Amino acid sequence: MTVYTSPYPAVPVPDDEYSPNAPAFIDAASGKTISRSEWRDLTLSLAWGMRHELPKLGGVAITRGDVVMVFSPNSIAWPVVLFAGIAAGLRMTLANSSYTARELEHQWTDSGAKVVFVHPALLPVVLEMFKHLDVDLTAARRKIVVLDWPFREPGLGDFLRLDDLLGKGALKDEEKFPGELANETVLVCYSSGTTGKPKGVMTTHRNLTALMGMVDTVYPRDGTSQVMLGALPFYHIFGAIKLLHFPFTRGMPTVVMQKFDPVDACKWIEKYRVSDMLVVPPMCLIFTHHPAVGQYNLKSLKFLLSGAAPLGAPLVNALAKRLKSVGTNIIVSQGYGLTETSPTSHMLPVHDAMRKIGSIGPLLPNLEARLVNDDVDDAAVGQPGELWLRGPSIMKGYLNNVEATTNAITPDGWFKTGDVAVIDEDGYYAIVDRRKELIKYKGFQVPPAELESVLLQHPDIVDVAVIGVVSEEEATELPRAYVVSKNGLAPHETKAFGESVQEWIKPRVARHKFLRGGVVVVDVIPKSAAGKILRRELRERAKAEGVANRPVRAKL
Repeated sequence: MTVYTSPYPAVPVPDDEYSPNAPAFIDAASGKTISRSEWRDLTLSLAWGMRHELPKLGGVAITRGDVVMVFSPNSIAWPVVLFAGIAAGLRMTLANSSYTARELEHQWTDSGAKVVFVHPALLPVVLEMFKHLDVDLTAARRKIVVLDWPFREPGLGDFLRLDDLLGKGALKDEEKFPGELANETVLVCYSSGTTGKPKGVMTTHRNLTALMGMVDTVYPRDGTSQVMLGALPFYHIFGAIKLLHFPFTRGMPTVVMQKFDPVDACKWIEKYRVSDMLVVPPMCLIFTHHPAVGQYNLKSLKFLLSGAAPLGAPLVNALAKRLKSVGTNIIVSQGYGLTETSPTSHMLPVHDAMRKIGSIGPLLPNLEARLVNDDVDDAAVGQPGELWLRGPSIMKGYLNNVEATTNAITPDGWFKTGDVAVIDEDGYYAIVDRRKELIKYKGFQVPPAELESVLLQHPDIVDVAVIGVVSEEEATELPRAYVVSKNGLAPHETKAFGESVQEWIKPRVARHKFLRGGVVVVDVIPKSAAGKILRRELRERAKAEGVANRPVRAKL
């Protein structure tokens, strides 16, 4: 067995100290700023409110170990709620803000959440979810806290608000998780793993504290001038950890954007002198071509770190060239990780960003890796194998899913990522393929099985298979459905039928799951003798068909 270790020495958790008056989080649009000391006061006050004031105000009582959901786009309230929940000893489950009521229902039920902190704009989705669950409005109100802080919105009636829980008291200190208690779950983010419905990933206190020190080893330092732009969604573990946790440990203020917009991003980079930004490949593509890049002063920008999906050398070169043309001294790097790895396991160091362009870098400290073929043999250097990882940042397992956990983590602690990688002679890794069926649309996970189950509810579809097709233009995968019509269609009818299916599914799934890769009408879905969909055949066919957002007909 060949086991690789990190070239970096093992690291302890960092213990830096920063001025309590330094900004911690800044709302980009309003300029509202929370200092580090204000953040701590708010966190301990809200933690008290969660534990002691909720039942007094008619809400559900929650105690250490209970699960609380956050369902909101990015806001300056996010770090207050997230860290207050952690300080109160709660487990926080973070829900995709584009979820429909049915999708939210799965996470609410599976996670065992007792209370949801919801943005006012998403309150109708939560109420619809409770209606599906046969929870009447009176009972639903006890489980809801509206997340409209610090700008209280009118017209929300008798719903509890975040500021109803503030200023009533404060925990003296956060709940402690020493020794073995550090292995208790603190986050339950949802990942699709390899197949099936999204699964709750049990991330522990130990996972997170270990990861902070591991990333700190590689992430570049630039004194006290570093400012992070928080454009990625905080409900995704990439945003929750690398935009809310990590910058705080580094003393870097995070400028919070509600959602990514290229013009706004450039505006905030100029206004707040942003130096660092976490991105995904589609954002890199936008910055490469968008005119706003030349309309604002971006000279403060020094470091872009891409994640969530592979970033190829051509796009890195094009982006760096564009940003340098407007006066930046930019370094574009990338890392690798999954929800199950908390999330980062690899990161390309800045001194090798160009020499090793396209690589995800070496293994972070405290981790071990294997490259395995067919769960048995180790691949040689330069040869592809499935990446297995072991170390303190690997999840505890999947919530309420022993089978999925057993399939993902070996008895001796190796997590099977499902991604195929190669390692070079210098110990640098590159992701070359994926064993998973999971589709990644702009960094968001799209499980084919989930879309297939929705499409099979269509009255005129009798069989279906969903795959991802690569769009070079958009630098992402697009979900494409291959469907068998119930009644059979003439060639001239397939286009209209496919377009109708694309529209039919939109109100039933989140936006990132739309069938942007098109709908292909086929006579039969290719399957093995055991009934397993032969997705490889569909992927080969898709390569020949190309990417087209219009339905086509193909014979299989």
